[in-house]
Amino acid sequence: MRKEYHKQQEKEPSLKDSLNQDMLEKLQNLKKNAVEAEEKARQERIRQKEAERIEREKNKSFEELLDESRMNWKDYKS
Repeated sequence: MRKEYHKQQEKEPSLKDSLNQDMLEKLQNLKKNAVEAEEKARQERIRQKEAERIEREKNKSFEELLDESRMNWKDYKS
């Protein structure tokens, strides 16, 4: 059964075989452009998140900075 199915698949032309070369190149270019656009969008999201993190850090109050500090301020108290 498997051999018959495998032989039948070998005989049938694939979609790639049935498309003309120009159409195949256009589709490959569309795929390449979509991948590049997705990567560019991903990089932009990363850059935006980093900018937001820096802005939040810049706008922290003194109290927030003290709360986040790992130093034990009791050691420095006189």
